[in-house]
Amino acid sequence: MKKIIQTDKAPAAVGPYSQAVEINGTLYISGQVPLIPETGTKVEGGILEQTEQVMKNIGKILEEAGYAFEDVVKSTCLLSDMANFKAMNEVYASYYPENQPARAAFAVKELPLGVLIEIETIAVK
Repeated sequence: MKKIIQTDKAPAAVGPYSQAVEINGTLYISGQVPLIPETGTKVEGGILEQTEQVMKNIGKILEEAGYAFEDVVKSTCLLSDMANFKAMNEVYASYYPENQPARAAFAVKELPLGVLIEIETIAVK
């Protein structure tokens, strides 16, 4: 049976979806954008600051569901511009110092709210 994961320590969904869904020991985290949970506003700064906020948001959802970054098996990174790939990677790598998850990274035409990055995550226990 699926369980909906919701925490006020991460941004509320900006559409008809859940922050995360857990089923059969697998956690599916919806794409997270760099919003500050307390205000719902986009974090100031460029790709480094935005990636850091996205990873913090993912961390809070993982925590709420009883998972950790070590449980992440797959990430999908969506970038508004591939020129930001290297800088995004620097921040992303700091959250996965070993046993990195599988990952895909794409440049897309636009992202919600005019952000530079969105990351969706899958974790397994």
